[in-house]
Amino acid sequence: MCVEQGHLLLLLLAASGWRSVSGIRVFTAGEVKAVNGTDVRLKCTFQSSAAVRESSVTVSWSFRPLGPGHVETVFYYREKQFPPSEGRFRKKVDWAGDISGRDASVVLRRVPFSFNGTFSCEVKNPPDVHGNVGEVRLQVVSTASLSEILILCVSIGGAILLILLLVMIVASLRRCHRRRNPEPNHSVLQHEHDLSC
Repeated sequence: MCVEQGHLLLLLLAASGWRSVSGIRVFTAGEVKAVNGTDVRLKCTFQSSAAVRESSVTVSWSFRPLGPGHVETVFYYREKQFPPSEGRFRKKVDWAGDISGRDASVVLRRVPFSFNGTFSCEVKNPPDVHGNVGEVRLQVVSTASLSEILILCVSIGGAILLILLLVMIVASLRRCHRRRNPEPNHSVLQHEHDLSC
């Protein structure tokens, strides 16, 4: 009897057009490095099974420091920006997203070392409110890393070597062309001209 009632309930739900709502999905860069004192974009995009409208989507950014400390609000967005009025992120964060493009990114301005930690991006689009929270681990460094400097040096060195190689090939081709087609000797031509006269 219970099994029949369960089947009947499922049939009624299917007939009424009821469908399950899948959770909202949030995507972030994972790990980001930034040089102390520079601006950095924290990318956050989302997918939602519900229609995306500017008036319904909310975006919340929060921060958890590497060391001891509590979670702080970084930024809130709902139809307009609500940057923090106090704390370490005051005048340090700007909206860089586009809700219609499913982008909830922010830009951190002139990042100090105190921004080392994990930034969380949470997006809600009712009735699609359940899903993952995207995380970005920010590492603020004093200068570009050794690997970045090495890549830059190899790129510049490779470009110089390529230019030198091209110059050597062009010079070699010109030399070969001159050997095959020697220029006529002007004194011999003058002597032949005098004899014909």
